[in-house]
Amino acid sequence: MKKVPFVTKELIEKITQKYPTPFHIYDEKGIRENARLLKKAFSWNKGFKEYFAVKATPNPYILQILKEEGAGADCSSLTELMMCEKAGFKGHEIMFSSNVTPKEDFALAAKLGAIINFDDYTHIDFYKGFAPFQETMCCRYNPGGEFTLNNEIMDTPKDAKYGMTKEQIKKAYAKLKDLGVKHFGIHAFLASNTVGSGYYPALAKILFELAVELKNELGIHIAFINLSGGVGVQYRPDKEGNNILEIGEGVRKVYEEVLTPNGMDDVAIYTELGRFMLAPYGALIAKVVHKKHIWKEYVGLDACAANLMRPAIYGAYHHITVLGKENDPLTYKCDVTGGLCENNDKFAVDRMLPQVEIGDYVNIHDAGAHGFSMGYNYNGKLRSAELLLKEDGSVKLIRRAETPEDYFATLDFSGLKK
Repeated sequence: MKKVPFVTKELIEKITQKYPTPFHIYDEKGIRENARLLKKAFSWNKGFKEYFAVKATPNPYILQILKEEGAGADCSSLTELMMCEKAGFKGHEIMFSSNVTPKEDFALAAKLGAIINFDDYTHIDFYKGFAPFQETMCCRYNPGGEFTLNNEIMDTPKDAKYGMTKEQIKKAYAKLKDLGVKHFGIHAFLASNTVGSGYYPALAKILFELAVELKNELGIHIAFINLSGGVGVQYRPDKEGNNILEIGEGVRKVYEEVLTPNGMDDVAIYTELGRFMLAPYGALIAKVVHKKHIWKEYVGLDACAANLMRPAIYGAYHHITVLGKENDPLTYKCDVTGGLCENNDKFAVDRMLPQVEIGDYVNIHDAGAHGFSMGYNYNGKLRSAELLLKEDGSVKLIRRAETPEDYFATLDFSGLKK
């Protein structure tokens, strides 16, 4: 499947007259259409709600778009909670899923009326010391072992730091019930960036069966089951992407097989998607500033791993389009690099591209989630701007680029000898 940028060379040339590269740009039209498709996939469940994983793309303009499409926000830290409050989220529009959680984070989550998702049994007593328990609370489950799908190991929950064992989660719900909690949620995340229609239904079956067991043993009301994230995207053009309508239908079948016969057809389904919601609808736009010819061919960009670190730390594939040369033959084999003093600062290795020239603009695809948000300042590199391509074709600056003054703002030079 061919990857087509949502921007053109002509548009980028116009944008760069005001906003120089590198920058991240997001496609409002694509984001909204995808959010509506997800809602359609789970429309069979009257309580369905998507809680967008804020850590994927923490920008209030993006959050506002998703809020207008009916989504809530999943937060994991104090500052994410603060951002969501500023963006207008309140009460059960916020899910707070954290780990190794400081007191201040729990306190703000409680103040905002967020649904709190306890990651560990000991957190209940920790929380009890300074915040009130709500009528609805959640716990995170870790089944341990290896998570397999069609005889293939997808991930190893036993090695994950998140969640409680079954014995612990039963104790947690019993304790929360004694503390006055009336409605309970179950949350789990067992695999990352899965492609195919089987993951969510398989996870749902595990959690639905656990829900029935908890209801029968503890006499508690399971209000919702949060399938969290893990639904991936098509990073490579030669791979098929997920069909969210098939995934939603698969979950529906398991729901009717497990929950409905046990009188639990009032259980709401929540999702907590970041990558699926935003990755394809964001791109890192950079300019070719150097070419180097040694043992290999190198194309040097004005962006680096500080702008998109997934290729450097994971070896992750991100497709690259040279804007204006979309239909040219791929005859140039090169590494596409940034300017960090690190040899792994590469967006691509041995990638076949059209003939690339200094001054060309490149579109690095699928950078809308875990792209800008994972940026850093190594080598004194400054974080880029974020732009929004609006539905009407206009472009809005939604985060300005950092300046050297921003970089130095937390330092005190006053005591230095000159």
